[in-house]
Amino acid sequence: MLLNENFLMESQWGQKLFHQFAKEEPIIDYHCHLEPQTILENKPYENLTQIWLNDRGAGDHYKWRLMRANGVPEELISGDGDDYEKFLAFVQTIEKAPGNPIYEWSHLELRRYFNIDLTIKKENASEIWYQANQKLQTDAYRPKELLKMMKVKVVCTTDDPIDDLVAHEALAKEKDSLKVLPTFRPDASWGITDEHFGEYMRKLAQCTHQKIESFTDLTQALSKRVTYFHEKGGRLADQGLNTYFYQKASETELNTILTDALQGKRDFSKKETAQFKTAIQLHLMKCYHQYNWTMQMHMNALRDDSATMKQRIGINVGGDSMGDQVNLASNLVALFSDAQEQAILPKIILYSLNPADWLPLATAMQSFQGEMIQKLQLGCAWWFNDTCEGMRNQLTVMAQQSLLANFTGMLTDSRSFLSYPRHEYFRRVLCQLLGEWVDQGRLPEDLTYLGKIVKDICYGNAYHYFGFFEE
Repeated sequence: MLLNENFLMESQWGQKLFHQFAKEEPIIDYHCHLEPQTILENKPYENLTQIWLNDRGAGDHYKWRLMRANGVPEELISGDGDDYEKFLAFVQTIEKAPGNPIYEWSHLELRRYFNIDLTIKKENASEIWYQANQKLQTDAYRPKELLKMMKVKVVCTTDDPIDDLVAHEALAKEKDSLKVLPTFRPDASWGITDEHFGEYMRKLAQCTHQKIESFTDLTQALSKRVTYFHEKGGRLADQGLNTYFYQKASETELNTILTDALQGKRDFSKKETAQFKTAIQLHLMKCYHQYNWTMQMHMNALRDDSATMKQRIGINVGGDSMGDQVNLASNLVALFSDAQEQAILPKIILYSLNPADWLPLATAMQSFQGEMIQKLQLGCAWWFNDTCEGMRNQLTVMAQQSLLANFTGMLTDSRSFLSYPRHEYFRRVLCQLLGEWVDQGRLPEDLTYLGKIVKDICYGNAYHYFGFFEE
């Protein structure tokens, strides 16, 4: 039976662990792309398409990619086509998606939010549309209520250093049980090859009330923004590195690179690009260490693969893919060693979109542990690895090379308010894996011991690791 109470779990021990320990744990979503302004406004959605697929151009890119593969016209994906026609196009796409996690997630979303247990297929489309839309007309289905429905306690959004965080400030004043906190995403600060770099530097200078003419000016401005984010509740940074190459530079070299970039130069050498990115990383690591933040490093991704798609639709619309940088670990080891020598190595979570990196990263991080519990973590199965097999792989590598019981667990990395059943999906995979190890005699038949590990991975470790609840 589709999505029965024990789906993904054949082990009886896994079933016990899920139903007794994992199922009811709250959620800390420490990395997502929800808009804080949308949470603050808390406006209702008109229909299922708006919340599920596309709301004024923003939506679930996981679903968009499948729809393109099914030949759906772009106007029914990211465009302004009729909402019901978009919904029907998605239904017909899902019918062709067995084995894809979106198939299981979409059914989970219907069941957990709307209590709709119909199979997603053309014959059921009108009934699914009607039942979901009836509920969306009620106040119980506004954004904040949807988060609380899934027992979400913390949402960490993704925010540029130049963001004013006004929405976060307003949400904090509400004294709600739900915490919506900013995450520092400084990618643009090292984007010297981007045509908008000079404009971005002017905006950064404006919001920090200082000039940015030298590399020291830039690092001072970034330090001010880290402090500002910290005052607004920020406790994490997120570096979207895509690729990373370690390369040291003198202050003179960095000043020259910055000056050239501010004057419009874009054809920097690979060495210059690496020098600038490395220097920014080291400065920010110092800032994060000072405030006891966690630095998330998202790596080995190819962005905006299709120049045509980027030109016609824009960025962040589902046109990205897995990267293939082969020497990522050696470059990170050099960076971490440098930071450790300077005593500025912060807490770090390492994510690579390419699972071939997980074992090298997991072994490398063990060389820099110490001072606290699990200072460095192997991040959860990310993006295209958000599958049953991908999650099992990541959990296994983390267990074999470090301490699985310290793992901070799942996050959504999503722009959708309906994405939180993915935590349930992860928890089922986790419990099945542990149950298998019990069945194989690799773990004791000790429900209390194993139950604590499960609860910690689902919620407790994130609660303590990030410091969201510390005054």
